[in-house]
Parts: sequence; C-alpha cells; structure tokens
Amino acid sequence: MDAVERLGYRPNQIARQMRTQRSQLIGFISDQIVTTPFAFNIIKGAQQEAWQHDCMLLVVNTDADSVHEAEAIDMLLTRQVEGVIYATMRHTIVELPPQLRELPVVLLNCRSADDSLPSVVPDEVGAGYAATEILLRKGHRAIPFINLETTAVAAVGRLEGYRQALADYGVPFDPALVRNTFGISPDGYAQARELLDEGPTPSAILCGNDAVAAGVYEAIKERGLRIPDDVAVLSFDNLELIATSLKPSLSTMALPHLEMGEWAVRYLMQPEGHDTAEPDEVEHTLLPCPYIERESV
Repeated sequence: MDAVERLGYRPNQIARQMRTQRSQLIGFISDQIVTTPFAFNIIKGAQQEAWQHDCMLLVVNTDADSVHEAEAIDMLLTRQVEGVIYATMRHTIVELPPQLRELPVVLLNCRSADDSLPSVVPDEVGAGYAATEILLRKGHRAIPFINLETTAVAAVGRLEGYRQALADYGVPFDPALVRNTFGISPDGYAQARELLDEGPTPSAILCGNDAVAAGVYEAIKERGLRIPDDVAVLSFDNLELIATSLKPSLSTMALPHLEMGEWAVRYLMQPEGHDTAEPDEVEHTLLPCPYIERESV
C-alpha cells in the first residue's frame, strides 16, 4: 500500500471489468433533457445514487434524433453498461428501440406504450389535486385553470386531479374555466386577458407551468390588480429562474426531478430479477410533487 500511494497507482478498469464482469457504468439517454433547466437535478439525483453503488453515469443527449439515439445505444452496449436510464424532457409515452431491451432499462419521466418497462414519473393527478385543494382551503371557489396542451400527459393528469378536488369540496366543474396553452408565457397572458375580459375577476388562477404563470402575472398587473391580494396565482414545475424572479415570488408545485433520478438508479442497482418480472409485476412509481409556498397565494 505504501508503494501504491507513492507511485500513484490506479487499477486498470478494463482488466478489472474482465475479471468482475462489471463495467460500473450506467447509461443515461435523453431526448433534450440535458439542455433544459430541469436537467441538473435529474442528473444530480442519478449520480448521487450511482456513487452509492460505485458507479458513474455515461450521459448521452440525442436531441430527439432517431439516428443519434441508435448510435448512442450501440455505444452503451459496446461499453457494457450495467443498465440504462431512458429519460424524456416532458412526461410522455415513448416507443423504445428494440436493441435497448438487451439491457435492464428504467424509464424516467415517461412510460412505454405497453407498460412493459419499469418507470418513475411525477404524480400528476396528485399534484393537480393538491394544488386545487390549497386554493380551495384558502376559500377560493371559481378557479380558472390555464392548463397545458390537451394531449399532454401532465395536462390530462393535473386536470383529473383538479376535477377530483372540486368534487370533493362540492364545487361544480365549469369547463369554461379550463383553458389550454402551449406552455409559454404569451399563451398565459392571452388566456388570462380573456378570462379577465369575459366575466367577474377570479380570486385565484391555477397555471399549467411557471412560464404560463409569468404571462398571467402580466395580464393581472396590466389590469391594476394585485397578487395575491386581488388574485392568487398557483403553478406547477418550480422552475426557480422564473418562480423566484417574479414579484411577488410564485407559489408552485415542484416536479420531483432529483428524486426521480435517485429512484431510477436505485431500481437498476437492486438484485437481479427485476428485469424478468411478469408484465403485471413491472414497477411503475409515482412520486409526489411537493408544494413550494412563496408569496403568490
């Protein structure tokens, strides 16, 4: 050991891999996730958990290009990674390339169409319910919901939670209060303007994401109204670049990016056998979206 320290000796990982049949590498494939603000916590959570298992992440961003994706998968296979995390920027349904099934795989922020692969995603229904209940408990009743696209998995789940919370509190669901956007600030502004022009000023507005909320803020302030005194605003995502820069700061439901990264690696590193589970035994985990209370509610 004295000689090891003096000479700065390091084991040959290639030779060690041949002996142990372990590469100590975990593949991480994403469409655009490493170019989004959410990437940091997802990768941080995955890497933190990987350290606990003496592993490292090998991260590849494909830009949603099928050719790049196929090349990335081949690269991971040749490096004999111990498993693959397949992550998407948005909560969605995915169709995986067949060669990816040669390895243990866990889906992060997405699910396969046939639910044949383990996955970890945010509890969108629970988040929609919790956000709506927060406003209901504050005494708000006619609550507009400026949601995301109608087909988005997150939008569908959050709307379901919104409706469940209204029903549990005895508040009739009004479809006229639900609006859809492409999740960008100008859409939030336009929809909020319409709501404010069409009828009585709502006492609270629920937004599909923080970018939409930024547009809603603009429309509310343009009317000379105050947040939260006249109109409370609650959102989803906890994109801190937006949420903390808005004045007043935005209350929002955080997406569990760090926890999803940790869960994905922990699942891959569990004892052998999970990859041979029967279809009805495949694990699909929903992680809660915590409420980040700031000043807008």
